[in-house]
Parts: sequence; C-alpha cells; structure tokens
Amino acid sequence: MMLRTNLILGLVALALAAPALADPAPGHVTGIGGVFIKARDPKALAAWYRDVLGLPLQAWGGAALRYDAPGHPPAAAWSAFAASSSYFAPSTSAVMIDYAVDDLDALGARLHDKGVEFLTRSDDASGRFAWILDPEGNKVELWEPKRAPTP
Repeated sequence: MMLRTNLILGLVALALAAPALADPAPGHVTGIGGVFIKARDPKALAAWYRDVLGLPLQAWGGAALRYDAPGHPPAAAWSAFAASSSYFAPSTSAVMIDYAVDDLDALGARLHDKGVEFLTRSDDASGRFAWILDPEGNKVELWEPKRAPTP
C-alpha cells in the first residue's frame, strides 16, 4: 500500500515539475497508448465495463479515455510487482488496471445497484481507493485522486 502511494505521489510530482524528458533524443515511451485485455467473452466483458463502470465504449468496441478530462490526474502510474505479491488477490491475473474516477461514493452506489460490491476500500495521501472484480475475475482498482483544497 505504501509503495502504491509513493509511486502515485512521485508520478504526479514528476508530471507537474518536469514537463520535458531528461533525454531529448527520440526513441522512448511517452505514455500509455492503450490497455488490452484478453477475455473469454470480449463482448460481454466490454458491455459490463460500459454498463457497470460507465466506460464510454465506441462503435469499434473499445473506449478512448482522455488524459485531459476534467479532474483527471496528469500522469498514469506504471509499476512491476513481484510475482509473489498478493496485491492483486483474489484475482490470479498478472495484470490489474487502476481507473481514475471522479466520485468514488457515487460510483460505489451505482456498482451496488448493479450487484457489484467493493472488495475493500482504503484512503491515503494520494486519494481514495476501492477494489472490485470484473466478470472475468480481474481485480480492478478504482482511484479518486485527492482534490486540491478549495479556497
């Protein structure tokens, strides 16, 4: 948990403080261009993400998630976990996706209405978190970033 907090806080600080990469030479990763998930029933899984989490699916079957959406964090975290980590449990998937959300309580109410309950919740210095399982058994992290205090 502390590792995640440090990663997210560090990433946000880097994104805000260092607008350019240290090495201006071409040939490096600039961000996440897409997330692709194998599924036993891809259409049903996509419909679940649309109907339950509100992912804005497009005609081509996926969703375009924008970095410049209001309230969205300025960076996405990437981190490798040890194979022995239990952080993704109860999922046995090797991947877990963290989705930034605008209102965790409102999403939690919508999830409850759809029969999906949080596995657990946690708050820390970077915001509020909750975890669920999708119909394929993938653990999904939901993150409401900490908001700047209003004056």
